[in-house]
Amino acid sequence: MKITRRHLLKSTGVIGSGLVLGCYLPGCTRQQVPNSIEGALQPNAWLQITPDNRIIFQLDRSEMGQGVNTSLPTLLAEELDVDPNTIEVEFAGIHSDYKNPDLPTPLMPAQLTGGSTSIRTSWQPLREAGAVARELLINAAAKKWQVSRAQLEANNGVIHVKGQITGQNRQISYGDLVWIAKTLPLPSKVTLKSAETFKWIGKSIPRRDAKDKSTGQAVFGIDVSIPNALVAVVVRCPHFGGSVASFNADNAKQRAGVRDIFTIHSGIAVVADHYWQARSAANELDITWDKGPNAGVSSANIAEEQRLALDTGDVHRVSSFGNTFQMLSNADKKVVAEYDCPFLHHSTMEPQNCTANATSTHCEVWAPSQAPDIVRGVVSYYTGLPYQAVTVHTTLMGGGFGRRSYPDFAGEAAVISLRMKKPVKVVWSREDDMRHDFYRPKTYHRLSASLDQKGMVESWHHRVVSPSIAADFTPMAFPASLPSWVPVAVARNLGLAAANVVEDSKYDPTTMEGTEIAYRVPNVTTDTVYHDAGVPLGFWRSVGHSHAAFVIESFVDELAAAAGADPIEFREKHLVDKPRLLNTLRLAAERANWRKPAFANAAQGVASHSSFGSHVTQIVEIDLDGTSRINVKRVVCVVDCGRVIHPDIVKAQIEGGIIYGLTAALKSPITIKDGAVEQ
Repeated sequence: MKITRRHLLKSTGVIGSGLVLGCYLPGCTRQQVPNSIEGALQPNAWLQITPDNRIIFQLDRSEMGQGVNTSLPTLLAEELDVDPNTIEVEFAGIHSDYKNPDLPTPLMPAQLTGGSTSIRTSWQPLREAGAVARELLINAAAKKWQVSRAQLEANNGVIHVKGQITGQNRQISYGDLVWIAKTLPLPSKVTLKSAETFKWIGKSIPRRDAKDKSTGQAVFGIDVSIPNALVAVVVRCPHFGGSVASFNADNAKQRAGVRDIFTIHSGIAVVADHYWQARSAANELDITWDKGPNAGVSSANIAEEQRLALDTGDVHRVSSFGNTFQMLSNADKKVVAEYDCPFLHHSTMEPQNCTANATSTHCEVWAPSQAPDIVRGVVSYYTGLPYQAVTVHTTLMGGGFGRRSYPDFAGEAAVISLRMKKPVKVVWSREDDMRHDFYRPKTYHRLSASLDQKGMVESWHHRVVSPSIAADFTPMAFPASLPSWVPVAVARNLGLAAANVVEDSKYDPTTMEGTEIAYRVPNVTTDTVYHDAGVPLGFWRSVGHSHAAFVIESFVDELAAAAGADPIEFREKHLVDKPRLLNTLRLAAERANWRKPAFANAAQGVASHSSFGSHVTQIVEIDLDGTSRINVKRVVCVVDCGRVIHPDIVKAQIEGGIIYGLTAALKSPITIKDGAVEQ
């Protein structure tokens, strides 16, 4: 490999208009990153400091309401010793350093926001990046003033002498130290702040996006406006795996503003000057659909197939210890229950959309996506352009919940723009969104357990019948994990091959998340049976935990009833090995006045569960008004999520999660008829 003098200078930090700092983390590269200031060196992909005192943070996780554009800069600011509000935040482009080490699997790292990993994977790297920058600036000040580094400290964006009041002694701003700092080596070792000295971590500072979202100034994907852009809607076959047999567009083409109507890979594209023109014309299409291989599939026959698969399907043993089946067969008191969990829709507030400007040599995309490098892979596949010719801009999202890790909408926008030779915004209707989602899998569960003479659980067997989310996701995600020099067609074929490997394994760990119980039971076996109903599947908020927590905690109530025990006392006796979860249970019972509801005709229910490093107990109070209507009066929730960066964001997440969970439980099953979604 030939290295020029200029490349060597750039790589060692001697040239550039700004100072870009950070620790050298394992796996970090020094390739140019998107959004860099012209001429600036980029030894780290997250942080830039300029001579005019700008501190710029590249946000490599997508903001979809969960607050990462506030919490992640706070980590950096804490160690850099600046007010988080002084840091400029930009959405990062695509870069290998931004790949999430925890998602989607260790074999397929991608630049993907999901799985509650943003804080956990950024906690150490971003703090280290800030600490390295702080130390380098202090060393620069020590050199400028010819004093010992030990005499100096950083405080709110300036370096000054320890023990003296800032403003009354010799001090210098970070920006004024850039040129000296660039000549110094990065510190080989830094000391991170102790929790006792935190200024910002643990405080509810104002959210960066609150004002813009409240005043309508925030730019979501659907707000992107490109000069001379057209708007397109796509009419997709309602039947899974179906296609267009024929269509007549004569009436639709007479509509005002309609530019063209043609078929693409996902259906029929209707392109017009404005959205409602395209939507109205789409309603005029006369279409005959080929229903495809899933015609006739219904919720009823899927449920029956899953029930049969419990006993007749190929079993994959997930975990086992003790003598579960021997204990169950010899049990005096045995409890068996089956649970049917429906398909669920993501229901993001902002419907799917994407704006693309494609030519024969380049494509620029503005997409509200959880996975920008997967967007790039999808656009490359459908346009035939190499990865290097695709630029992806991530926007704010009106909700993600896992749906926006599937950028099918980006492929549509790119191919329509390429055909029209103009920028095109594809906008889905809410009906489109409901009927063409990647749904939470429908699962069927059987749980069996036995109780000993003291009312303690002595054996536990959990069998889950489920399709594979990973098999559906792999063809789209796998190419994003490959080097950009791999040809697009090769990458796609490798993705399909990887998907076949995943499907042939008949096991998807994401659908079994949460089935490892927290309760002390000496004999436990968990297994799964693969069943594919032909329905598109996706990661849905909390993934496997969403159904595992429901069925396990419902079953624990059945066991408590069989033991004649109070549900909370029963859980307490079995949570002796999980003190953090046990503490949430006890505090929730206290705050909810367990068994002493505040109003007449009330009933209370409890559930405890651990997932993604957090431990939660909720107690729900409902009004039994003598009708079949479920009237939820109150939910008491206790959460132990470890160190909290921004308490108000945690509270907002829990409040949103409660509403989302209630909706899933009471309002929103997706049902299938004739291979199509009924809703």
